[in-house]
Amino acid sequence: MTEQALAMLQTAGAEAIDHPGGNLLAHLERVSALLSSWGARPALVSAGLCHAFYGTDGFPAALLSLDLRGELVQAIGEEAEALVYFYASCNRKASYWTLATEDAAFTDRFTGGRTRPTGHQRRDFAELTAANELDIAMVSPEIRGRYGPALLELFTRWRHLLSEPAWECCRNVLG
Repeated sequence: MTEQALAMLQTAGAEAIDHPGGNLLAHLERVSALLSSWGARPALVSAGLCHAFYGTDGFPAALLSLDLRGELVQAIGEEAEALVYFYASCNRKASYWTLATEDAAFTDRFTGGRTRPTGHQRRDFAELTAANELDIAMVSPEIRGRYGPALLELFTRWRHLLSEPAWECCRNVLG
């Protein structure tokens, strides 16, 4: 599955998109590797590799139209694709600060709909967000200096949602 996802990323031009630490493809591979090093299950590791396919609230460049979600399902499976969609759909301003609470409302930036994510969804989202942001902080001292304190505050708030290896990485990179 990873080879098929990598081929899709290359076809979509991820290597040609600038991103802190080089290009978008290199970032996606590092995020996936970081999740793997934390012991994440395969679906979350695959979601880490593909998390930017539909763009995000913080990185609007989409590599694949939402109309083609089935293609990503074929490449990485239903569970991983659902994680990619959930991550990409997050309206960060509306959702980030409440995610730590069990009754958190999650706002989908594509549809405007609001849902109450399960604890499992919130943990996956937090873990993927930490891997994404920590990779950027590790490769860019400027970004780490500018956003590090706010990220540490956010991840401290999400502490109970993060695995021990993810939390340790947060402390090491941002603390």
